[in-house]
Amino acid sequence: MRKSAFSAWCYSLFRMAAASTLLLLAPAFSASAAKLGENVSTFKLDNGMEVVVIPDHRAPVVTHMVWYRVGAADEPAGQSGIAHFFEHLMFKGTDKLKPGEFSKIVARNGGQDNAFTSQDYTGYFQRVARDRLPLVMDIEANRMTNLTLTKEDVLPERDVVLEERRSRVDNNPSSKLSEQMNAALYLSHPYANPVIGWEHEIKALNRKDALSFYKLYYSPNNAILIVAGDVTESDVRELANKYYGPIPAQPDLKPRSRAKEPPHQAARRVIMRDARVDTPRFRRVYLTPSYRTAEPGEGPAFEVLAQVLGGGTTSRLYRKLVVEDKTAIVAGSWFSGDFLDSGTFGLYGSPAPGNDEIALEAALDAVIAEVIEKGITDEELADAKRLLIADTLYALDSQAKLARIFGSALTSGQTVRDVQEWPERIEKVTPNQVLAVARKYLRIEASVTGLLLPLKTASETE
Repeated sequence: MRKSAFSAWCYSLFRMAAASTLLLLAPAFSASAAKLGENVSTFKLDNGMEVVVIPDHRAPVVTHMVWYRVGAADEPAGQSGIAHFFEHLMFKGTDKLKPGEFSKIVARNGGQDNAFTSQDYTGYFQRVARDRLPLVMDIEANRMTNLTLTKEDVLPERDVVLEERRSRVDNNPSSKLSEQMNAALYLSHPYANPVIGWEHEIKALNRKDALSFYKLYYSPNNAILIVAGDVTESDVRELANKYYGPIPAQPDLKPRSRAKEPPHQAARRVIMRDARVDTPRFRRVYLTPSYRTAEPGEGPAFEVLAQVLGGGTTSRLYRKLVVEDKTAIVAGSWFSGDFLDSGTFGLYGSPAPGNDEIALEAALDAVIAEVIEKGITDEELADAKRLLIADTLYALDSQAKLARIFGSALTSGQTVRDVQEWPERIEKVTPNQVLAVARKYLRIEASVTGLLLPLKTASETE
């Protein structure tokens, strides 16, 4: 992973910081004024590659992205981390390029490039001037099928990934807690495995594993090309047919098939202690449907619920726990629904001085219980909708962000229409729908609670 995406928890903290400003802007807008990518067009090449074009003529710049429908949850048993490992290897040499030359070419032409891996997809992107689009299409298409990997490429890069794991996970108490909670949340589904992989399985990955993974998944019929920026559909169609069109489809590619998660009947709890932690941290994650697997209306209702409960400084959790009772110094919630198979609804907080994680959990549970019993108010609903739709205005202002939204949705089983209609679906959410998802899915039996504690808590040292 050359650049990690923000976790849902960190994203929630960002939204909390921005919430007050957004809420001031939001009343001026409605869903009809915040359509996501209303001029988007799509087509498919003869080899099965899907293409999405998002016109944005404000500047002579384009964002070129290739998304593969393969992520950590698609990895062979015992090879956790290979999707992310292979993301690194895609920057090695091809029949035309030396190792590392891909990024140097992009940089010499005034562009930026990077890549990312998730549970459901792997993506590669370049942001360049409009007249450099043929160049990046050419070299991206080249590495889709002509990558050359030697032991000298593979083994040192495996060490790089191991070091990345040590720095991002093993040396970060919060990341270690997240990893352990995630493993406890899933009883059967491969979402239990970390995207970066388990250390002992990363160490066993080799050139043969990488080439097998490449030959099966890196093909045009398993990819989505997204071009956002100063282009037209006809521009992209011509270039896509020229550079990607000649690449043959992978005939052995099969539909994605993953283990099904059984019903959850017992709450789980993960407690970690670390000398580097000075303030206890509380986290809870509930297993929920994703946008793809939820019943109609449930995905947007989850978004509203997360916003009302803990989306900002005006949310119930923040007002009650931080402002009024001073039980916590921070508290919030999030919903992550852009997954192929299931989603998560999360809560977090840290106790204020003079309180502990036990009091924080009890206070947080009381707020959840009140929502499950009584639901939310019409005013809370209206404010949440305005804030969520205001967020889309920021997406509309960024071609790269719009491309990411469409790519994430399409590789996770959603459609262009689902993305475009998201603001309208948020507008249609009712208080009863929010109450229904809270009662149906915020069950303690379907959750994992995590505590990240100092070696000694405040109550234990007294």
